[in-house]
Amino acid sequence: MSSKPKKARESGAKEKGRAETRKRSAGRPSKKDQIISLFLSGMGEVEDIAVITGARPSYVGSVLQEAGLHSGYFDLYTSTAHPQNIYSKFFAGKLGFKDEETAHESVALIDRLYRQFEFAGDRAGQHHALAMALAMFDRARWTGKGREAQIFLNWLTARLGEAALDLEGEEFDAEDESAGGEPETLP
Repeated sequence: MSSKPKKARESGAKEKGRAETRKRSAGRPSKKDQIISLFLSGMGEVEDIAVITGARPSYVGSVLQEAGLHSGYFDLYTSTAHPQNIYSKFFAGKLGFKDEETAHESVALIDRLYRQFEFAGDRAGQHHALAMALAMFDRARWTGKGREAQIFLNWLTARLGEAALDLEGEEFDAEDESAGGEPETLP
């Protein structure tokens, strides 16, 4: 039995393990370095690099974008700082879900822009606002921020409800027109 206290023995074992890890990894390039090296060697497909390095495509895409080597890759985890289209600038760096107040502020911005795009008849802008709300909902829920996710979900659900009502109105109008008569007006 050792005369060293248990904490000292555990601390020494941890330090020994760290030293061995440093020795093993000292000669091995980081995942980030591997990604950049593969891209520079001519492998341009994010998904191929992800398979080879064992990284997620999101990570590969962000590493390549940060290095200025690749643009145009977007998914749930792509930062809003990387423009996807002309609408991205309205949202860049302005959305978050760190707490409920931040989520509410983000939804207020999304809603204001959604309404502006609606007023202008800009369906692509409205779609981008919806996509941003969905991305924020997913990011919040998959990081364990249920209350913050619910704020985005409530806004999305309300917009989908509006769309459903619009569709019902169109079906009603189409049925009236197919009957050969003028659409009915309600008193």
